[in-house]
Amino acid sequence: MFNDKVVLITGGTGSFGHKFVQTIVRNYEPKKLIIYSRDELKQHEMSQLFSETTYKFMRYFIGDVRDKERLIMAMRDTDYVIHAAALKQVPAAEYNPMECIKTNIFGAQNVIEASIFAGVKKVIALSTDKAASPINLYGASKLAADKLFVAANNISGESGTQFSVVRYGNVVGSRGSVVPYFKKLIEQNTEFLPITHEKMTRFWINLQEGVDFVIKNFDRMRGGEIFVPKLPSVRIVDLAKAMAPHIQQKIVGIRPGEKIHEIMCPADDSHLTLEFNNHYVIQPSISFSEQTNEFSINQLGELGSLVQQGFEYSSGTNTHFLDRNEIIEMNALVGIKQVTSNAFA
Repeated sequence: MFNDKVVLITGGTGSFGHKFVQTIVRNYEPKKLIIYSRDELKQHEMSQLFSETTYKFMRYFIGDVRDKERLIMAMRDTDYVIHAAALKQVPAAEYNPMECIKTNIFGAQNVIEASIFAGVKKVIALSTDKAASPINLYGASKLAADKLFVAANNISGESGTQFSVVRYGNVVGSRGSVVPYFKKLIEQNTEFLPITHEKMTRFWINLQEGVDFVIKNFDRMRGGEIFVPKLPSVRIVDLAKAMAPHIQQKIVGIRPGEKIHEIMCPADDSHLTLEFNNHYVIQPSISFSEQTNEFSINQLGELGSLVQQGFEYSSGTNTHFLDRNEIIEMNALVGIKQVTSNAFA
């Protein structure tokens, strides 16, 4: 897929970008791999790990997705784009709504227009479970971005850029997520681990799984799909017990814009949702004039079928919840060890 191709990732210095680059250098030989982000310090630190001297195909572009002209320049001769740049902190978005909109919505449109102008072949935008039936600004901004990327297939032309979306849940160990936060508190000998709600659940995925799913969907995509992986759920109280069974938990209340359970396939989209072997596809609600509108068979020949009316893919009603050993195993993948104790209720 990526051999001898030019690949660009926006927000490439984030957790996903690091794991994506690791995966690419291990498995492919691209012509260029362009890291596009606005943080010069993170770019410098990343270039120490993946230098242009050692990896001749690495390129680093300082730029913001709010700057369409810079995006156009960076995307010249690019074959594939992954759009990972976003403002992602839920409380910060609630307090700074316009900044979130400028990056997550206006930035998404800039990526679309720059990709079409540059003749990019395929674009995958990273979304979030918070974009499904959103109750916070971050989720609403990502839903708007999802809609922009889906509709972009109608303006790119028959032989133009294809756009699809990948939506998944909380990434274990990513920056700002609960696992490193709990780990920090445990190392500081905290008296308790804060739990926002005793019934809170989340979809759970590790970075490598997220990267592999995105890469696979470049092969699957026709353009216009929202790809959703089948994931396990975790109860946050179980996560706290697995990480530190000897530390008490304290209910501190739900943060601004926070849900008790997350949804990735809303019931209102059940008439559009196809189930495949290891993932779901939410079909576009609009028809495309220049491409196929048949999504029950993808470009790999995999077959999907419509789910039942009213089907909802929620972390609270999921069929697979991680048990203690599975939580410990997933944490170990991101370098977080279990605190020794036999207590787990």
